[in-house]
Amino acid sequence: MTGAPVPVAGGPSAEAMRAIALNVFSRIPAPFCDYLDGIRVQVEDFADADTLAAVGLDNPWHLSGLYHGQPLDKQSVWSSGQMPPVITLFRSPLLAEMQQRDLRLEDLIAHVVIHEVGHHFGLSDDDMHALEAQAGDGDD
Repeated sequence: MTGAPVPVAGGPSAEAMRAIALNVFSRIPAPFCDYLDGIRVQVEDFADADTLAAVGLDNPWHLSGLYHGQPLDKQSVWSSGQMPPVITLFRSPLLAEMQQRDLRLEDLIAHVVIHEVGHHFGLSDDDMHALEAQAGDGDD
């Protein structure tokens, strides 16, 4: 891919998308919600080249969200001094996917946030796809 990607013009702002994501957090049921304290949510237009390389991608349009942090199953009392976990949503890929798949933005953000929260609980992408398939929601 050559040159920097051009962000999608128009659509909700990064702050509006962050507000949608925080609303998703508020609806996550117990006992899961009890383990979400301290997770920050941020929105950027695209992942940078280092982030893409770290997840094995080279096209910034292919990454809509990312969990940065130590999953709960890897945390320990000896892990002090680490940065809090962060879920980053990538605005332009989300808006493009919303338009391409004719989805409601709120539904797409909810899907991505829940997926990234799954990483917080130590689930792999394969684990989450299997759970989605079992729930009848595995169309991706």
